[in-house]
Amino acid sequence: MEPGKQIYLLRHGRIEQTEPRRFIGQRDLPLSPAGEAQALEMARMLAAVRFSRIFSSPLTRALQTAAPIAVRQRQPVTAIPGLAEISLGQWEGLSVEEVRLRFPGGYEERGRVLGSFRPPDGESFHDLALRAFPCFAALVENHPGPLLIVAHAGINRVLLSRIQGLPLAGLLSIPQDYCCLNIIRWQGGRWQVDAVNQKGLNETACLPR
Repeated sequence: MEPGKQIYLLRHGRIEQTEPRRFIGQRDLPLSPAGEAQALEMARMLAAVRFSRIFSSPLTRALQTAAPIAVRQRQPVTAIPGLAEISLGQWEGLSVEEVRLRFPGGYEERGRVLGSFRPPDGESFHDLALRAFPCFAALVENHPGPLLIVAHAGINRVLLSRIQGLPLAGLLSIPQDYCCLNIIRWQGGRWQVDAVNQKGLNETACLPR
């Protein structure tokens, strides 16, 4: 049997976070020095995988993560607007305490109905899934594998939830560390998740080529 088409779904590297932590959403933040180092290390670890195409969210932190991989493989990076992180609207840049003060009850409602809650002028995770999954599926359908897709925790979680048939209410339980790797396979008209939140060199070295 053919091994199927492989998709390497990568979260961007580390960014600078302030204290208290703030909602980021589509704020266009760059990688921190630690995130740049993570991207370089991931490029080294993935050197043996010959990607047919490299796609990325258009946000700077994702493009910077894709860049050293693309340079090493002498490939261009194609930015895909549909892979941008979830928009949190008027919550972006605010701390939890600021959200509670400016939007009373909103943070608590989000916890109760995580999949459907939409901040003012923003998206819900359900909205995000409707935006991101058709975009993702089209990339897989229209290009040979293996593919590299560099995106965000929110994007990756809604894709993994949809592929595995998991409710969006529980998507925050899917681990997505900075610069983690998820391996998805499209085979015989079906999706299969082969790896989630992979970080270490030993784990990556044993992935199918």
